[in-house]
Amino acid sequence: MGDPVMEPYSRHVIVCTGGFCSPDRRGRELYSLLASLLQREGLLFGPDRVKRGETPCLGVCGGGPIMVVYPEGVWYSHVTPALLERIVVEHLKEGKIVDNAVFHRIGP
Repeated sequence: MGDPVMEPYSRHVIVCTGGFCSPDRRGRELYSLLASLLQREGLLFGPDRVKRGETPCLGVCGGGPIMVVYPEGVWYSHVTPALLERIVVEHLKEGKIVDNAVFHRIGP
């Protein structure tokens, strides 16, 4: 059995869909909306594509929904559908971090 094949991609987004940071299931709604926004912005295929993942817990159970973007290691809190759209267009497509929504960064 050979190694798996991974096509190039530019970023990986992880959305917390657990019940502690968003007990009303807003994280799950954001995760679903993320796919359609990525498709709309042309970020589902090709070398600039964005991979998405969900997790039941990111270890930060306040201020949710929480979303993390790698490789930058930028953590966003209180993510709403409107903020998610800004993150997709401004950060994921244009490369400009939405600074006023960031609560943590890994590195500089």
